[in-house]
Amino acid sequence: MSDSCVIFDLDGTLVDSETLGSQALLDMLPELDEPLAIISERYRGQRMANILADVQQRLGRKLPENFENEYREYAASRIEAELKPMPGVVAMLEQLHLARCVASSAPKPKIQLALNVCGLAPFFGSDVFSCYEIGAWKPDPAIFLHAAQAMSMTARECIVVEDSDVGVSAAVAVGMRVLRYDPSGSYVSSASVRCFGHMDELLPLVIEASS
Repeated sequence: MSDSCVIFDLDGTLVDSETLGSQALLDMLPELDEPLAIISERYRGQRMANILADVQQRLGRKLPENFENEYREYAASRIEAELKPMPGVVAMLEQLHLARCVASSAPKPKIQLALNVCGLAPFFGSDVFSCYEIGAWKPDPAIFLHAAQAMSMTARECIVVEDSDVGVSAAVAVGMRVLRYDPSGSYVSSASVRCFGHMDELLPLVIEASS
């Protein structure tokens, strides 16, 4: 298929922000008292409202009313100081000659900050879409359908690159081809989801999926 669009998730796929976000949460709520890797996996790809609801249930108390704003400000400061693109992402994007966009559960300002800090913004321009803009979050596939429509593509013309369960489920639900970024090797490829462990492997998979 010559006309294809690659839809990239952001956190944990293009940029190494899942760890930073989880560490920021642990810094502010040390009573969670869990290893960073476990926290990162528990909340991977989740909507912030769901994360905070889960945290409150686990702690057995309500968080302060302004906690989310304070958390976002603190996490943003860490992003500005420490965020890096995933290994191999820049080289991959430089060689990718298909239409591409970002579809993320994060707020638009956070997406733009991350792309700017990591030097990825020029690869996407204005083709950046946030669940907050449409009021629907993965695993609801609405963000992927919204991105496809904005890019003048059908669902079958889209290839989604994701790392989270909710993102993979959303893409599969509408028949998009899925390439799952899985650097830890935790998942097995299936008929609808092809797993890969390093961004160096992505381009051949995209070419195969788009043919």
